[in-house]
Amino acid sequence: MRVAVGAATDTGTVREENEDSVFVADPEGELAQSHGVLLAVADGMGGYQRGEVAAQIAVDTLREDYYGSEIGPTEVPQRLKQAFRHANELIYQNGSANGDENMMGTTLVAAVIRGNDLTIGNVGDSRAYLIRANRATQVTRDHSLVAEQVAAGAMTEQEARESQHRNIITRALGHRPRVDVDIFEIRLLADDRLVLTTDGVHDYVEEEDLARIVLSSPPEQAARELVQTALARSSNDNVSAVVAWMMPAGATLEPQPVEAEAAGRAAWLVPVLVLIGLLVFIAIVAVILFMGGGA
Repeated sequence: MRVAVGAATDTGTVREENEDSVFVADPEGELAQSHGVLLAVADGMGGYQRGEVAAQIAVDTLREDYYGSEIGPTEVPQRLKQAFRHANELIYQNGSANGDENMMGTTLVAAVIRGNDLTIGNVGDSRAYLIRANRATQVTRDHSLVAEQVAAGAMTEQEARESQHRNIITRALGHRPRVDVDIFEIRLLADDRLVLTTDGVHDYVEEEDLARIVLSSPPEQAARELVQTALARSSNDNVSAVVAWMMPAGATLEPQPVEAEAAGRAAWLVPVLVLIGLLVFIAIVAVILFMGGGA
């Protein structure tokens, strides 16, 4: 099954720096062919470029550790978990060396597509969605204060979206010497889509809109449209999205434009209309001749 990928990130209209970091492996590359297609989104925090550094460390460490040595099909979850933990150690050490270990950190959501197997790792409130049968489903669980309140029944989803505490996360890379990593394993089907987002996107793009956008465009364009939609809806954060498509046999990345479809319809409609007009003309002439003969 072929995999097509795309990514987009933007500083946004409020922040001065982009503290998000994204990574997408080339699906046709040698490492992706042997190890699987690695995708990642990180949302750094800390200000004064600490978040930017933390997010970059996370993505770089993940890439280097995951692709660093040969890996068997059953080893992917453990390799991902180890890479997350190594990134956590490096960020924590970097923060400690600068005296700001409690301020420097990042979320990280990453996925590996290997054949029909999808493995997702997550720490923080960046998200992974699976789009199947035209519906988007959140795979990951947010490590945030409001998510815990919703899970406990103390807050509704709507209240969580509107809460002033919605950006408080309860787990991140770099905040503690050790970190727990959530791992999810899914069997993929042809035409499935995977979407990774930072909260600058999913706080402003509902699941229904997310599915519609991703299903209507190739991955690269879909990622850009997710980012632009979030910005158009006044996202006040950095915005990032990664999209992957498990392409069915015969699928292409160049969908026929609406204009071309309309032109195609017009191409066969014109001769049909001409033929109908000709038949009507003949019928009218025949009626006139018949009436004239009868007179």
